[in-house]
Amino acid sequence: MENESIKIGLPRAMLYYRCRVLWQTFFQELGMETVVSPPTDREILERGTALAIDEACLSLKIYLGHVAALVGRCDYILVPRVSNFGRQRAMCTRFEALPDLAANVFRDSRQRFLSYDVDEEMKKAGEEDALVELGKSLGASAKAAKKAYKAAKKAELSHHKERVQRYEQQYKKTGMKVLIAAHSYVAEDPYMGRMVSDYLKKAGVVPVRADMVDREAALKHSREISPTCKWEISREILGGVAIHQNDVDGIILLSAFPCGPDAMVNELIVRRVKGVPMLELVLDSQSGTAGVETRLESFIDIIRFQKGVL
Repeated sequence: MENESIKIGLPRAMLYYRCRVLWQTFFQELGMETVVSPPTDREILERGTALAIDEACLSLKIYLGHVAALVGRCDYILVPRVSNFGRQRAMCTRFEALPDLAANVFRDSRQRFLSYDVDEEMKKAGEEDALVELGKSLGASAKAAKKAYKAAKKAELSHHKERVQRYEQQYKKTGMKVLIAAHSYVAEDPYMGRMVSDYLKKAGVVPVRADMVDREAALKHSREISPTCKWEISREILGGVAIHQNDVDGIILLSAFPCGPDAMVNELIVRRVKGVPMLELVLDSQSGTAGVETRLESFIDIIRFQKGVL
């Protein structure tokens, strides 16, 4: 099979920010090409909003916009189903529904989709088994698919470790530091959360990320804030807050409207983390930068006032 001719589309949204190195390396090892949708802009948001129900969260609307941007540009679009990584390690239900949602929303497009199913609790199907099966479905041998996964996982872990180390160095810098507690697909999206870190930098504040920590350590420390939180990525964020709450001057709880898990997790943080100023920022499709910047400016002034430097 001539795998070189196969193009796999990767929507630049949601799990892309967590798994992009894993996916790109996996398909590259199998001799396939990946095509990534362009950075989020107003057009992608509006296109996704038109395809989604009104009650969908902003992140899902943006995701559908990215899928639409890839339709017709590749042989397959990757839309995985990631349910859980075991007991008490669940993902938001939207990650379970994505393959069915994409298949139905784009049913008239003739676009083909790829998926893999991670469900360790019910189906005993882990990430490795799921991706190996995906590779085999594309014509690779079991041996080649396993080798590709091993290389991809190694690259992903190395990439995350390097990012964590860079952020750890940020805590050593002088000046005000603010911890951003947010999902990567919110914090890093150029049309959503990236403006927050960009504004902080311009204001002379060092932005750090709660999710940029060792993931195993974060899962353990998350119990200091909540012993019962079941969402995997939320637990990593909680753990990051628990580990670094005393290393920062303020915390920004950044989420996309109307994220149910974030609403609960952010309330947990507000109630159980004391002694550090917090700002809750909920972004929606109507949010303009002016309103967000005004709130950020006020928050910085509050921190400076409390530190006696205003």
